Amino acid sequence: MTDTDALPPGTDPDKASVARMYDAMLGGEHNFAIDREAVAAVTAIDPQVRTLARANRAFLGRAVRFLADSGVRQFIDLGSGIPTQGNVHEVAQAANPRARVVYVDKDPVAVAHSTTLLADNPYADIVDADIRRPADVLASPQMRELIDFDQPVAVLMVAILHFVAPEENPADIVAAFRDALPEGSWLALSHATNQDRPDTAAAVTRLYRSRATSPVTVRSHQEIKDLFTGFELTEPGLVHVPLWRPDEHEDIPENPSEYWVYAGVGRKSG
Repeated sequence: MTDTDALPPGTDPDKASVARMYDAMLGGEHNFAIDREAVAAVTAIDPQVRTLARANRAFLGRAVRFLADSGVRQFIDLGSGIPTQGNVHEVAQAANPRARVVYVDKDPVAVAHSTTLLADNPYADIVDADIRRPADVLASPQMRELIDFDQPVAVLMVAILHFVAPEENPADIVAAFRDALPEGSWLALSHATNQDRPDTAAAVTRLYRSRATSPVTVRSHQEIKDLFTGFELTEPGLVHVPLWRPDEHEDIPENPSEYWVYAGVGRKSG
């Protein structure tokens, strides 16, 4: 994507978008020069940031496959971002062609590309909404049409809650979605941490605050674990992102704490 392309309404080309930055980290094409410049600045702080982004994306795929194998047929992907390889509906519908997926994002580029991608898919759709307003998300026509809240649902909050500031009450956001789910539903979550590399995390936090559309709030292992209140973590618990049920062919990093993102999957316990 070039900066001369027709931009979706609401796009700010003068500020790096966290969705477009993530797309750039993953090697996507739906980003602007300002996003790539911001990613270069993050890379100067942590040279393996692209590796970390790929590890986070790989976790999403493994989590969706695990949930599909566990019988889940409905997925809500909050803060879904710009479509790239291994989208949730692709992974879920490979296991069950009638699996239903609702994506949620407020980035205009992410919504526009998702709308185009899903135009011919009757079992997947995108909601243009802010996850900070769970009631609006849950009441959306797409959600009412595709998701049956009498059956288990997997809510995916992958690399999104660290864009929710403390005063915006991330725990309350998780609780609002949790309370809408029937017993036997699931939460998959990954979140940046200051647990192991506080200096790196602090520097990246400052950069996002000054250059991106959303600031970052990193949290400790315990603070992230507390977001799973009402869910029982499945093995191996809340771990560094490459350590969550890696595929046999995936390399286990020698120093997993260098991947300063924790990931986990939990089942609603009641």
